Amino acid sequence: MPVLSVILWIPVAALLVLLLLPKERLTLIRAVALLGSGLAFLLSWRLLAYFNRTTAELQFVERREWIPELGMTYALAVDGISLPMVLLTTLMTLVAIIASLNLTERIKGYFACFMLLEFSMLGVFLAQDWFLFYVFWEIGLVPMFFLIGLWGGKRKSLATMSFFLYTLAGSIALLLGIIAIYLSTDLHTFDMQALMSKRSGWDQAFQIGPFLAFFIGFAVKVPVFPLHGWLPLAHVEAPSPVSIILSAVMLKMGAYGVLRLSNLLPLAMEWFAPVLMILALVNIIYGALLAFRQTDLKAMVAFSSISHMGFVLLGIAAMNATGFSGALLQMVTHGIITGALFLLVGLLYDRTHTREAKDFGGLATRVPIYSAFFSLAVFASLGMPGLAQFVSELLILVGAFQRWGLPMVIATIGIVITAAYSLRTIGQMLMGPLNTRWADLSDLTGREIAAAIPLALLMIALGLYPQPVLSITHTTVEELARIFR
Repeated sequence: MPVLSVILWIPVAALLVLLLLPKERLTLIRAVALLGSGLAFLLSWRLLAYFNRTTAELQFVERREWIPELGMTYALAVDGISLPMVLLTTLMTLVAIIASLNLTERIKGYFACFMLLEFSMLGVFLAQDWFLFYVFWEIGLVPMFFLIGLWGGKRKSLATMSFFLYTLAGSIALLLGIIAIYLSTDLHTFDMQALMSKRSGWDQAFQIGPFLAFFIGFAVKVPVFPLHGWLPLAHVEAPSPVSIILSAVMLKMGAYGVLRLSNLLPLAMEWFAPVLMILALVNIIYGALLAFRQTDLKAMVAFSSISHMGFVLLGIAAMNATGFSGALLQMVTHGIITGALFLLVGLLYDRTHTREAKDFGGLATRVPIYSAFFSLAVFASLGMPGLAQFVSELLILVGAFQRWGLPMVIATIGIVITAAYSLRTIGQMLMGPLNTRWADLSDLTGREIAAAIPLALLMIALGLYPQPVLSITHTTVEELARIFR
C-alpha cells in the first residue's frame, strides 16, 4: 500500500471536499478540516510501528516516473531525518485546526488554505526528488500568502508582501542550485539518491557554488541573520493558528533542507562550516536580545524562534552525530514549545485584545489552568532541566564543543538572556495582584485544553525521556556524520 501517498494526499482530498461544500455549512466545513488533519495525523503516527530504527536506508519508498524526458520522478520516502518532521507536521496541523474551530469569518477559504499548506509541508519532508521537493516548497507560498493577507492583523498587507518577496527570492536561489546539480552529471536526474551517488566526482571548487545557492534558499526559511526580516512581522500579523504552523513547522523546512544539503555537498559543507557556526552564534545572541526588548508577546516568541533556530544551525555546523542528533531533537522540541506559546498567546488575545505583557498581572489567581500551561511552555522554552528543550540544547552544545571548543561558551549567553526575558514575562503576567481590568477573564475551555494538552505532555515526556525521538534519528545521523570523519 502506498501509505506515504495516502498521508500526503489526504489534505488534498479534504481540500476538494471543502471546495464543493456550500459556504453556509459551517459545522460540516469544520468537521471536514478536522477529519482531514486527523486522518493524516493518525496514519503518519502509525508509521512508527513499522519504521526500522536500525537502518539508515530509506523506508516506505514509492517511486513513479513523472516527466522522464527531464529525469523527474514522483519519489517519496522517509528516513530518520524526515520521519520526525512528518510527525511534527501532522501533529501541529491538527492542533492549529482545533485552535481555529471558533473562526467565523470566511471559514471555507481558511480551512481550504490550511489543507493545501499541510499538503505542501508534508511533500517537502517526503520528497526524494529535488524538483518534486521544489514544487512542494513553492506550493506552500500560496496558502500562506492568503492566510496572512486575508485573516491577518492591521499590517497584514506589509507582512504578506515581506514574507512573499523574501521567500520567493530564496526560492529562486534554491532553483538555481538544483539546476546546477542537475546539469553536473550525465544522469540528468533530480533523484536525490542518484545525485548523492555522484558526489564523489564533484570537487570542492564545484560544490561551493551550488551549496551557496541552496543555502540562501534554506536560510530565508530558517531564518538566518540577516535574512530574517520577514519573520517577526509575519508572526505578529498572522492569525495565531497560522503562527503555530509558521514557527513550528515551516521554519524547520529550512533546517531540514540544510541537513539534506550537507549529505549532497559534503565538501562544500566542510568549507562553509565555520561561517555557519558564526551565523548560528549571531542568531542565538541577536534573536535573544531582540526578544528581550519586546513587550508584545507574539513578537517576543517570534524573535525567540530566531535564537532557538540558531541552536539548530549550531548543531548542524558541528558535523558530528551528537550535533546532528541535537539539531533534529531541537527542531522537534522547538516546534512543540513555540507552537504551544503561540497557541496560548492567541487564546489570551482573543479574550483581552491585547498582547502587551505589562497590561496583565496576577493572572495565576484568575485563570489557573491557562497560567499552568503558559508557565510550562515558557519554562520549556528557556531550557529548564526536565523539559524538552534542555536535552536538545545540551546535545547541541556538547557536539559544538567537540568540534569548535571554547568559543561555544558564547552560545550560553543566549540561554541566559532567554531565561531573563522568560522569567520577566511570567512575573509581569502571572504574579502579583490581579489587574482589575481582567476580573471577569475566563479560563480555558474544553476545546482549548484539548489543543494544549498533547503539547504539554510532549514537553514533559521528551524532557524526561527523549529516547523515542533519538532512537528514530540515531542510525541516520550516524551515517551522515560518518561522511565528515
